Parts: sequence; C-alpha cells; structure tokens
Amino acid sequence: MQFYSRRKKLIGNSQTEQLYGHCLQFYGQPPIENISLSEFETFAVDRLKLLKTVENLGVSYVKTSELYTKKLDAEFSNLNFPYKIEADDWKPQTGPSEYEKRRKDHISHFILRLAYCQTEDLRRWFIQQEIDLFRYRFNDLPSKNIGQFLQYNNLHYHTISIDEKKKLMDKLVTSSFAVSGSTVDGKDFYKVPFQDALDLVRTRKVYLNGGYVYIPHQDIVTIVLNDFRTRLSKALALTARSLPAVQSDERLQPLLNHLSHAYVGQDYSIQKSIGKISLEQIDPLSAKSYPLCMRQLHRGLRDSHHLRHGGRMQYGLFLKGIGLTLDQALQFWRSEFVKGKVDADKFDKAYAYSIRHMFGKEGKRTDYTPYSCMKVILSNPPSQGDQHGCPFRHSDPELLKQKLQSYKVSPSGISQILELVKGMHYQLACQKYFELTHSIEDSGFSLNHPNQYFMESQKLLGGPGAGVKVEVKREDNPEVAAEITEDLDSFFQDA
Repeated sequence: MQFYSRRKKLIGNSQTEQLYGHCLQFYGQPPIENISLSEFETFAVDRLKLLKTVENLGVSYVKTSELYTKKLDAEFSNLNFPYKIEADDWKPQTGPSEYEKRRKDHISHFILRLAYCQTEDLRRWFIQQEIDLFRYRFNDLPSKNIGQFLQYNNLHYHTISIDEKKKLMDKLVTSSFAVSGSTVDGKDFYKVPFQDALDLVRTRKVYLNGGYVYIPHQDIVTIVLNDFRTRLSKALALTARSLPAVQSDERLQPLLNHLSHAYVGQDYSIQKSIGKISLEQIDPLSAKSYPLCMRQLHRGLRDSHHLRHGGRMQYGLFLKGIGLTLDQALQFWRSEFVKGKVDADKFDKAYAYSIRHMFGKEGKRTDYTPYSCMKVILSNPPSQGDQHGCPFRHSDPELLKQKLQSYKVSPSGISQILELVKGMHYQLACQKYFELTHSIEDSGFSLNHPNQYFMESQKLLGGPGAGVKVEVKREDNPEVAAEITEDLDSFFQDA
C-alpha cells in the first residue's frame, strides 16, 4: 500500500473483481491501491473494535449460539463490515456500498497484520480473533456460496453426487454427528483427501474410505479454518521479517506501535462531575465502586502513605477522571504523603508540580487521559515494591486468590475469575469481578477502562457518579499520545 494525503482513483474493474468477488476471503493478496493516512487509521481502529468484540463475546457466549451471532451481526452492521452474503449489489445505498465494506474488510486486516506481527503474544491473539471471526462469517454462508468460496480460493473440495450419497447413506449416517436418515438427503457432503482432515479423522467424526473422508456440510468449516490458520500464521511470520522496512516510514511507525495496545473506547479525561466527589467519599467509594487495580492502589497508599511514580500516575489520573478537582487532588496527595516520610515542604517541591501538570496547569497544559485497561496491562509492568498494574495480569494467582477472598468473593466466583486469568482474559476477569461484587448476572457492557468500571458501578448504586456524561473522543495522532505519556512520566519520577 502507498499513502497519500487524499484518496486516489480506485483500482480497475478486473482487479476489483479478483479482490472482492466474494464477501469472504483468505486475505491472500495485499491491497494494491493508495489510501490516506486518515483512512488507514480509521479502518484499523474499526477492525480492532470488531476483534475486541469477537474476543469478549467468545468468552461470554457459546461461539455458535444464537445470542453470539446476533450480537456480532449488530457489531458488523455498526462498523460497516460485510456480513450478509445476499448484500451483493455494488451500487451506492443508504451508507457504504457492498464494495466499500469488502474493501474496508480487506485493507483493515492487512493493517492489523502490520501492528500485530511484532511479538509472539500479539500474533497469537490476532490469529485467534481472526479465526473466530472467520468461523462466524463462514458458518453464515449458504451451501451455494460455500462452494463458490472453495473454488475462489482453489480449495478443490467437491460435493458428492446424489447417487453416491444414496450408495453410502448407511455409512454416512453411522459416522457423522447430527446426521440421520431423514436429514442426510438435505445435506451436502464433501469428498476430501484424508490428510486434509486429520482432526476429524482423529476424533472419528467422518466416514473414511479409499484415502478420502466424507465431510458433512457443518464440518467443512474445520478444514477451511485449519487452512486459514496455516496461511495466516505463515503470513504473519513473513510480515514480521519485512517490518523494519515499514517501520522506517516515520508516518506509519507511531500508528502501528499504538495500534497493538490501542484503547478504542470513550475518553474519561473530561467529566461533567468535576467537584461532585468529596475527599470524604473516596474511602467508601474505593470499597464499592473501584476496580481491583485502583482498590489495590488506594489500599497501598493508605497503608504506606506513599506510592511510587507508576502508582501515582495510574491512580492520580483515575481520581481526576472520577471527578476530583486540582485543589482536591493536591489536598488528597499532600495529606496522605505527610503522614509518611514526606513533609509538606518536600511535597510542594517534589510532587505538587507533577499534579498540577497532570491537570494541564503546567508545562504543555495538556488535558491528560486516565489509563485504559490495555495501557495498564501492557505498559510499565510493576516491579518489587510497586502497587500499580493490573492485579489479574501481574499478580501471582495464589496472591490474587487471597485478595479476592479478603474482599468476600465467593469460592465459585474466584474459580471463574482464575479460569479467565488462566486464559489471559484479564479484562473479562475484571468484568466478572464487577458482576460478582455487584450481585448481577450480566453487566451488559464490555469493560475496557477503570473509569468505565467506576461509572457503571455508580449507575447501579445511584451514587455521585450516576448520570455523569462522558465525552467521546479519540486521540487522532498516536504519536502525540505517546509523546504526552512519556512527557508525563518524566514529571512523576521520584526525586
């Protein structure tokens, strides 16, 4: 891809047909057109939102269930990705045309390849979400379009004839799951070389004869997914080797570095509730409405009367986000620090400036944003003596279990949380903690931010944070965002 300040002429019709002739693809051919940097970022952020939704729904619901499909349908529609095979007209409609949706799907996949090929953990996460997304879309295809997809991608798996099906009916019914004599006539069976279906052969889900297996329609997705996984894994490895050339482009490097841990939700830096929360409310609020990371920081501050710079940054911005004014913040930190080894004079010299800077009253006068879950999880891991970070990500499982027990979480609830932590679903573990501590079955939201946790808790409890409006804003220049964070870090360093 090449990048210009404005859109150029679209690719020719034959190339368009080759790239976007089907609503689903293996992403074998990279984009060959020019796009703007603005479109580059918009496409990437939208696909990242989609993959985050896929991840959250995949843990919360059975992946083939009706509710899972319904929620993903809605997300596809909201983000303008192709999701219904019958939407095949290429003419402008009320919104993006089918061509524009398929183009966005294609380009956004390759952008995130660049961002998520950099480490093994990123590659593993990206492959898993893309596979789950592909499975959902493939399962939505009618039989006719599955055949078209297989042919379009040179997968030479053909359905057997009616005569052959009748001849093998007893064998097919006996060997295939969810196939009976009354339903076999209405199902397509694919004849596939057995080496392409080893998983199905190993689990004895298919009829094997003469070096071929006979796969019912609902199981062909297993073969296609294995092929897709293999192709995508190899492609990411190749992309990783080519990444230095891409990173040499100063326009793309900050965008790609930002995307791998980007927060794509609401911005909690500007609140309508500034001043509505008093200092006396902080202790009871920490017990009722703080996420575990902030509860840990608050407890550590109260116990030791000090937090190291990572903790002050994470907790200070959170407090700003829930409504503390600058004067309240100065009073809060000063009153706590002077209880320890820091006297009032040292506090004013070493710490007060950084707090005013955080509120945009010093330096560049920037309105700094509270940390999202992704930033807490992925950046600046805590070391010995630190209180910051994500307890679900950075705590030893046994210590986490003890902490949850001290907060009166039920044994079954602790088991559910630890299972999510084991699967590296740290935000979902925090969301489960929210549900358990608020005695609800379903929180009804996807947790992405500590301040979101606080706001949702206050909505349920009817506290001072209830009804607070949040300004939806996204940092358009990730390079600036990174510069802001680094700049703020320097002011929080211990003297």
